Amino acid sequence: NQDNQKMILPVDGLTVYFPYSHIYPEQYHYMLELKKSIDARGHCILEMPTGTGKTITSLSLITSYQLAHPEVGKLIYCTRTVPEMEKVLEELKVLVAARKKEIPGENPKMLGIGLSSRKNMCVNEKVKESALPEANSGNKNSRSAVDAKCRNLTASWVRTAAATNKNIELCDYFERYEKMDSDTIMPLGVYTLEDIREFGKAKGWCPYFLARRMIQFANVVVYNYQYLLDPKISKLISTELDKESIIVFDEAHNIDNICTEALSVHINNTILESCQRNVIALSNKIRRMKETDASRLNDEYKRLLQGLTQVIHLKYIIFFLIFF
Repeated sequence: NQDNQKMILPVDGLTVYFPYSHIYPEQYHYMLELKKSIDARGHCILEMPTGTGKTITSLSLITSYQLAHPEVGKLIYCTRTVPEMEKVLEELKVLVAARKKEIPGENPKMLGIGLSSRKNMCVNEKVKESALPEANSGNKNSRSAVDAKCRNLTASWVRTAAATNKNIELCDYFERYEKMDSDTIMPLGVYTLEDIREFGKAKGWCPYFLARRMIQFANVVVYNYQYLLDPKISKLISTELDKESIIVFDEAHNIDNICTEALSVHINNTILESCQRNVIALSNKIRRMKETDASRLNDEYKRLLQGLTQVIHLKYIIFFLIFF
């Protein structure tokens, strides 16, 4: 079929599945250069004008390469913003749907996962409500509010305390997620953030932690730059990624700013005032401990001295009785 054949492209010996009936020459040359880099297990910087389809071009080439060479591992696609992430996942959905039609009698095994912050994935209404005041006021700390509330409901020490105190509140979605089998895998397919939220809510599982767990099973992972570049986050999220993986940084000219932000500390008056209160509280506690320890040490010294005096006095009496 002529229309079907337009979706299958030979690229330097690799069969590439492309979801549209037309491809720009620039897209084809882009695929050629990208394949050369993957073959060489090297690095490359590729630039295409806006609107020429670089996202679907890279997805088509890399996922086709994965299909032909499973040993290359996962595709880690890093984006700067959530809308860009959703766009990549939607393009991947179109690609996978087209690829299924192009491979007769075969269902290509593809699990594509998007991962974002708790704020964007949480389905616990109480947790989301905790961020409403900041979000309504335009405060960027709304994400921190969700993170803090989530940790207060899911931290190990909180859950341990809740085992003996029924008044301590926990997250039902996280508790049900923790009870799921460790080898549970989501059905094959491509999941946007909304898809994962709906799936998690239907199952009663926390979408955020579910997505984190599914990273180890996914063929394609789409998330923010920070999940790979920020040491504080990557050690929690990305440590279990395959050593052999293909990593794409979309809009890579933003990397330097992201790295600078990741390794920077932002201090404001609120933080300084909190630090001052903590230092004063710590200083007072140390002073009280010193006073208590000094008093305790002095009492111990007096008891020791009294004991020695009694021993010396007793020896003197014994000596006197023996010789006189």
